[in-house]
Amino acid sequence: MGRNLEYPKRARNTVKRYDSRGTYDAGAIHKIINATPVLHVSFPPGSEDPFPALLPMIGVMGSFEYPSADINEPLDCYLHGYVSARLMRLARDSEKGIPVTIAATQVNGLVLSLTPNSHSMNYESAVLQGYGKPVEDTEEKVFAMELITNKVFPDRWANTRIPPDGAEMSSTMILKVSIETGSGKIRQGEPHDEAKDTKRDDITDKVWTGVVPVYQTFGEPIPSALNKVKELPQYIGSHLTQAASKNKQRAAEAAKEP
Repeated sequence: MGRNLEYPKRARNTVKRYDSRGTYDAGAIHKIINATPVLHVSFPPGSEDPFPALLPMIGVMGSFEYPSADINEPLDCYLHGYVSARLMRLARDSEKGIPVTIAATQVNGLVLSLTPNSHSMNYESAVLQGYGKPVEDTEEKVFAMELITNKVFPDRWANTRIPPDGAEMSSTMILKVSIETGSGKIRQGEPHDEAKDTKRDDITDKVWTGVVPVYQTFGEPIPSALNKVKELPQYIGSHLTQAASKNKQRAAEAAKEP
């Protein structure tokens, strides 16, 4: 079996605190990015404002040059935005592309310990750094829009009015981020209490410890006022059932010691 592709360890992406939880495995990091509904993207504001700009955005990993590329292979991150957004304007004016940091976090459980200081969370987090440029090629733009749409809801692209019309294409911008570095950090397992507390019956006899699983689930779909489709499409119902079950199992697995 071949060695998994890893992002190079550099000063900006090396995990230092609890470094045993760190990962540089490209596949693991890409999966976290793709599984997180909303990413947070930081970039220089392009002015004398001392505060870095930060936006919640929808994004997905993919490769236009190699559409069949596996999640473990080198991929770009496509971010969805509006044509007049500051991020897009700054990226358009930058020769190399605007430097961005992309962060994703998924919480899988609340870890309740004997003392407040030992409480924690089970989580999967990832951070990517790279340079973003607007996608100008129409074919690549549509490719990215399809990826992003299907990340929000699988198979949704093919079950809508497509392709986007001229006005929609003009108002939508896709930022393609070429990744330079990345890292992930994962915590799973039970509470890790200090021996000084676990040996005290006066504490262990009265304080409940354990993990409360946290996972995303879905409610009953509510049709819009203009909806004319009487039966809920199978691809919607199937995804809601399967995703909820998968998320629940994932949170339960995260509560176990690695």
